[in-house]
Amino acid sequence: MAKTGTTTQGLRAAIERSGYYPALVAEAVEAAIGGETIGSYLVHQETTFDANEVRRHVTVLVLTDTRFIVSHTDEQAADSTSPTPYATTSTESVKIGRISSVVVSRVVANPEKYVPGSLPREVVLTIGWGAVSRIDLEPAACGDPNCEADHGYTGSSTADDLSLRVSEAGDGPDTVRQTLAFAQALSEATAVGTDTGR
Repeated sequence: MAKTGTTTQGLRAAIERSGYYPALVAEAVEAAIGGETIGSYLVHQETTFDANEVRRHVTVLVLTDTRFIVSHTDEQAADSTSPTPYATTSTESVKIGRISSVVVSRVVANPEKYVPGSLPREVVLTIGWGAVSRIDLEPAACGDPNCEADHGYTGSSTADDLSLRVSEAGDGPDTVRQTLAFAQALSEATAVGTDTGR
């Protein structure tokens, strides 16, 4: 489930509708926002299966005039560190000017019949700001199939701070639409943030 919008009241209502520890999530998000005006937000709840357990997570993305705020909350079963189940909430605040990439990957069925404006069946939103990078390496080779020399390694480095996947089948068409709307707002803010040197 994802909800998007532009008001503080709307954000709190979306968090409450997610039904996932709303008081805890709202308090963490609102503390991170402070007195800033909300430009856009996205609330996404996800259920995953971990061995024998069903685990829920909620991610809240908020765009203000100067910052991109990420909040993630997930629950843990009782373990050796806690005799009772517990939840962990973290928030990160990133200046708009620090966002280095906003990648929107769209999966479209029957691309030969695609009609502009149609919703993709799946969207992956990946946002990078330099906190986490992934390096993929592989042995380098030359064009000679008989060469046995060591040519070192080749690879790529990818900013991968946040990746959020939604699908029409799993989350519904509104969630896909809302994710695209938030991605567009973030992309536009990033362009403005770069131009103004924020």
